[in-house]
Amino acid sequence: MINGILVINKPSDMTSHDVVDVIRRKFKMKRVGHAGTLDPLATGVLVMLLGKATKKFVEFSSFDKAYLATMALGRTTDTADIRGKVIGEKPFDHIDEKSFRNVLKNFIGEIDQIPPMVSALKYKGKRLYQLAREGVKVDLKPRRICISSLDLIDFSLPNAKIFLECSKGTYVRKIAEDIGTLLGCGACITQIHRTKVGPFDIKEAKDLKDISVADVQNINENDKIVYRL
Repeated sequence: MINGILVINKPSDMTSHDVVDVIRRKFKMKRVGHAGTLDPLATGVLVMLLGKATKKFVEFSSFDKAYLATMALGRTTDTADIRGKVIGEKPFDHIDEKSFRNVLKNFIGEIDQIPPMVSALKYKGKRLYQLAREGVKVDLKPRRICISSLDLIDFSLPNAKIFLECSKGTYVRKIAEDIGTLLGCGACITQIHRTKVGPFDIKEAKDLKDISVADVQNINENDKIVYRL
């Protein structure tokens, strides 16, 4: 039995559960989970829990996270990302770097966020993305999240690249969509890359195709992970 954690650099076009299946097959074990879902569009740090380490799911899921995200201005979609159906297009040429930075200030600190329908959040036993595919609309309640930092990394219309550090339960695609709303032109995510989960950094993440037992970080189920982003 293998007990410990694996820090994976998740590739795009795979669900987090796809990664679980790969590790189960590779290590010939069933007791595998992950802490912090990444959707198929997203890449980056995915912490896998193996064996007795799965008992630490709640603790690991509560970690703060950091992301690099790129958004396209002037376009809104039904999924809040570039892969969704376009539901609106507006001019964006009047948006400059200064006005973009000013809008970012509205999202720093504790804010209320309504989760997107295309998410793994459950409603009456079903994932929201499943309900969205069925055309079911749900009146979702806002949830309190915290954005500890939010910075503009690159501004090249129609694209803007941001870096954010945030609490658990933050939906980056919704942040991008809400930024677009305040700018008055709309926006959707084109790329999300998670760079950190608690103390686990992308620099230590392993590509899925290269993992081995030697990459498992042994951890006792009673160990307390202390970290600061």
